[in-house]
Amino acid sequence: MPDTVRGTRLSMSAGNRTHSRSVSENGMFTDMSGITHTVTNQTPPLVGYDVYSSDKALTAGVERHLDPVLLDEVRGELAALGRTCGSAQVQEWGVQANEYPPRLRTHDRYGRRVDEVDFHPAWHRLLGKGVAAGLTAAWGRPGGQLRRAAAFLVWTQVDAGNCCPLSMTHAAVPALRTDPALAAEWEPRLTSMVYDRELRPARSKAGALFGMGMTEKQGGSDVRSSTTVAVPLAEAGTYALTGHKWFCSAPMSDGFLVLAQASPAKGAGGLTCFLVPRVLEDGSRNVFLLQRLKDKLGNRSNASGEVEFDGTWARRVGDEGRGVRTIIDMVAATRLDCVLGSAGLMRQAVAQAVHHCAHREAFGGKLLDKPLMRNVLADLALESEAATTLALRLAAACDGGEQERALLRLAVPAAKYWVTKRCTQVAVEAAECLGGNGYVEESGLPRLVRESPLNSIWEGAGNVQALDVLRALRREPQALNAYLQEVGQARGADHRLDAAIKDLLTELADLDGIEARARRLTERLALVLQGSLLVRYAPPEVADAFCASRLGTDGGAAFGTLPPTLDLATIVERARPVA
Repeated sequence: MPDTVRGTRLSMSAGNRTHSRSVSENGMFTDMSGITHTVTNQTPPLVGYDVYSSDKALTAGVERHLDPVLLDEVRGELAALGRTCGSAQVQEWGVQANEYPPRLRTHDRYGRRVDEVDFHPAWHRLLGKGVAAGLTAAWGRPGGQLRRAAAFLVWTQVDAGNCCPLSMTHAAVPALRTDPALAAEWEPRLTSMVYDRELRPARSKAGALFGMGMTEKQGGSDVRSSTTVAVPLAEAGTYALTGHKWFCSAPMSDGFLVLAQASPAKGAGGLTCFLVPRVLEDGSRNVFLLQRLKDKLGNRSNASGEVEFDGTWARRVGDEGRGVRTIIDMVAATRLDCVLGSAGLMRQAVAQAVHHCAHREAFGGKLLDKPLMRNVLADLALESEAATTLALRLAAACDGGEQERALLRLAVPAAKYWVTKRCTQVAVEAAECLGGNGYVEESGLPRLVRESPLNSIWEGAGNVQALDVLRALRREPQALNAYLQEVGQARGADHRLDAAIKDLLTELADLDGIEARARRLTERLALVLQGSLLVRYAPPEVADAFCASRLGTDGGAAFGTLPPTLDLATIVERARPVA
């Protein structure tokens, strides 16, 4: 037999099977049936692990900020949730909730208007787990904001969509507290750990969820341009609303906070906050006309729709004309959740990338051991740890006093601006670490990529956050003082951080044309705060790499451009999930 065919494999098709026969050196054929179906060098799924306990940055942050008296209780609580999140069953629920998105049903079979949304059973299972985990129950619990924030960051890694109603329900509580009677009626249900999906009057339910409707088609982030009108009714504090809301997320919730222009006939008038119940006290449906559901890039498990009010019954929350003031604490809470959610998405993207590279072999060894891939993974891990550390610091501040609240006023919009924007870049780079596999839906990375821009866009996009930072700098000097005291705690520990603080102070001193520089300023505020926290709390190799690449001049514009002299292997190993 000619040398040209020795050692080669010939394939012959027979029906639907492919038979492979190897030609040996002596010219004989050896049966190799089925060898083409042998799967090798494929990464096993990242399931059956503790999402919480495997995240060293997260566990360290919780232990750092939480009251030691609560540590054992909260450790067990979060580890149990982490195991739930890492289970194959719950991960599959996340997949199903996104593969079978919600469907709008405007009428029943008899032609009566019902305005309901049908969800896959996985959605209800996820919401039930999220509520039972205390993701709406932070208020009034010892260390409530921090423990809930850690749980939210973990739960996001299963499915970010169901985190939307959980976030809005959590955030509604401070707004309702402006009216003690409303708070007494609704808060026990909103902070309940019972998920009740049925549409019934709130008084007959053990637990309730809230949504919100602020933006309108003509205004977007400019909520003061609302054209929805509220006309007072005979009963004090009640109104009839007429208008159209452009975005209303989680429209199957039990109640909604909305903004509308109050008629000045009996009061001050102007933009006012209202509570719109889905079901009225007598059991009848409130007028809540769902026009359509949005076909979104990501967040597909969660329904977001347009809703029309036509004489819709509502109760006023707070004073007339004080709508923005009433919801400001709610907005701050949802913006912090955007930071937490993005940190969670980043963590899951990095965990998937490191896990893949720890198992996948190429060019004679594990991808994890290749210097260039290690650089990429370490860079991604830095971004994830910086986001987690900052998010937990802000959550801990929510449980604090006046100084902490002043810090939040400046740090939350800065963090919301920066962390949410970095999330997309991390998700895309992590997908690239999986190569072609990362572009396939079954890997889970495409869902993370689609989800990643959401938190940057919702609850005030980038420009809104940057302008809010300027507003805090101009109107609330105590906010800048609190920020500078926070970052100043790390002064002298790293020369690159010291230089960055000095440059930031110089920029803050020059107010000419500051609006045009607002994004740059907001970015620097976030980076300096992250650097300060990492220098104080992270392992030296993490803080060194962050300061070199984010505050110094040793990093490039793309991930994977860290100085090779850094301890990159240790950084990557710290980020590795243990399955």
